Amino acid sequence: MPSSELNQMYFTDRGIEELEKRRGDEEVTLAWVADRLQEFTDTFPEFETPVERLATWLARLDDPED
Repeated sequence: MPSSELNQMYFTDRGIEELEKRRGDEEVTLAWVADRLQEFTDTFPEFETPVERLATWLARLDDPED
């Protein structure tokens, strides 16, 4: 794996770890998460496709047909 991919994975993990550290004890609704995802894609439209994929994946986690 090229070093650029390793660094990209590291920064992704770092962001997830920061989220867990800062807000891991909070309870939120999925409606709140959906609102934040929409707000994010409105601010950063270049990330619409990956956010859409994440939202679809989360929505279908328990669906045995997907």
